[in-house]
Amino acid sequence: MTSLSLMAPAKLNLFLHINAQRADGYHELETLFTFLEFGDELNFTCTEQDNIEITGDTHGIALEDNLIYKAASALRPFRSVETGISIALSKKLPMGGGVGGGSSDAATTLLAINQLWKCHLSHQKLAEIGLKLGADVPVFVNGKTALAQGVGEKLTAVNLPQRWFCVVFPNVHVSTGTVFTHPDLPRDTAKLSGDWQLANTNNDCEALVKKLYPEVEKTLGWLLKYGPARMTGTGACCFVELDCATSAQRVLDSLPSCWQGFVAPSTNISPAHTQLDSWLKMQK
Repeated sequence: MTSLSLMAPAKLNLFLHINAQRADGYHELETLFTFLEFGDELNFTCTEQDNIEITGDTHGIALEDNLIYKAASALRPFRSVETGISIALSKKLPMGGGVGGGSSDAATTLLAINQLWKCHLSHQKLAEIGLKLGADVPVFVNGKTALAQGVGEKLTAVNLPQRWFCVVFPNVHVSTGTVFTHPDLPRDTAKLSGDWQLANTNNDCEALVKKLYPEVEKTLGWLLKYGPARMTGTGACCFVELDCATSAQRVLDSLPSCWQGFVAPSTNISPAHTQLDSWLKMQK
């Protein structure tokens, strides 16, 4: 049966501004997403049994609550082949880390199964389906470094020079829901005007998360020795930007044993898209 292996890459929010809270509870925001050449690995295999099977590092999450399962299920009405799918997950990205692990897994699932089930859906349609699974899923589906606005669905592709990052996970799990519903979260940052690259940017969630999770504050303080440190998304992962692999690895090598981390270069095109394009060329 046909198989396809793709990465579900990490993302970093290089900044995150919260502009307002809407009447429906969602937040208006502006954030700059970039991808890293590091992530979870997913292997997809078509099966004769008409079901969706997920194996590997599922961390005990119930099947119906798994974003990979939800993404696969969302494509069932569009398939033009009568096969099931078996998905093997090798998890490298921390859960609750703010690097997009669950959203990236879901987006990679949509991209892969769209091909294996011959759904013939555009990236725009896949992004619309993905938005119902999570606010970050569309940026992974589109697969380009982007400035995101609105609730995360308005994407403007940008090109950034490649940089190396050391990303540190301080072994605490931050609840995105807790952060976005907290009364102390700033919700009135002025919207960017003009060139965002000239603006003063930060992560509006950072001060609150540092207060709620002291280990995040400790991590940021430690990383400051090596450069301007910042938290990604709602945390808990923190990162420092460096100019080469050697510098990034030096930071990782000195990491306290109580934390986990990885180094990776940024990329303007998601590795999932690069790998999928290579696979499609091989099918011709």
